[in-house]
Amino acid sequence: MENHLDVISANDFERQKAIPNESFDFVFANNFHENAEFIDRTLAIGGLAAIEMTQNPSFVFDKPLHYKIVYVRRFDSNIIAMRKLDNMTEANSATSRRLLSTLDEKKAALRNLEDVLLEPPRAASGRSRRYLNRPRYLPDLTGDTLESYPRRVFIDVVLPWHDKKATGTEWFLKNYPTRNLHFETYKIETMTEELSAAAREGVEATEEGGMSSWLRNNVKEEEYVVMKAEAEVVEEMLKSKAIRLVDELFLECRTKNKGQSNKEKGGSRAYWECLALYGRLTDEGVAVHQWWG
Repeated sequence: MENHLDVISANDFERQKAIPNESFDFVFANNFHENAEFIDRTLAIGGLAAIEMTQNPSFVFDKPLHYKIVYVRRFDSNIIAMRKLDNMTEANSATSRRLLSTLDEKKAALRNLEDVLLEPPRAASGRSRRYLNRPRYLPDLTGDTLESYPRRVFIDVVLPWHDKKATGTEWFLKNYPTRNLHFETYKIETMTEELSAAAREGVEATEEGGMSSWLRNNVKEEEYVVMKAEAEVVEEMLKSKAIRLVDELFLECRTKNKGQSNKEKGGSRAYWECLALYGRLTDEGVAVHQWWG
């Protein structure tokens, strides 16, 4: 039997769509999380996925539950080989994190989110203030009772220059459709300077770039996760694909005032950059809302 090697870019989505399901018996990838959906779809049951592990300590490898590690070896980097035991179906839905099982189904639900503001509130019409009070929450869009999740979590991520008296947790508990179910709440301060500056009562701290690691160490695929976070933190989670652990996100994206430098207020950005980030999040299947504080 003739064997041949296909090299497929993680960003070549048209080529990926053209590959039939369960076409491959062996896959080699240097970033499983970034390509997990494509690998799982195209790898046959019983096939092997060999993964080159990153040296970045912020990335924690989470083995899918329908895979079994069969080989680990150190070369120039660590290599893990996993065998695919079965397909992710309703039979193992207890380990599936959402009622919406595919990215296309998630995106279909997200089309019913409130429209994004094309200008920030201070520049938009007077109707924007009424808009701010009308987010279309994910459980309402999907009809999810939230009862099937073993754990429900809200994470309020703040940066060092935020007002420490302000809290998204109070807003969340007052406004979010919790269905009268318990949500564990966390306030996490991401640090860009010395960690000792974060030793405040009731506030956990994580090193800069460490929110992805915190998520992977503290929440699981099958849990329901809501988060409020600033754009700088969200971009890091997008890069590592840890954002896929978040079901619903309230995105705070600070925009520049006239004459403001890039370093002021955490590197505020042009509003079009905020809109581009919003689009990238919906492409990942995250229910995202604009947060204005």
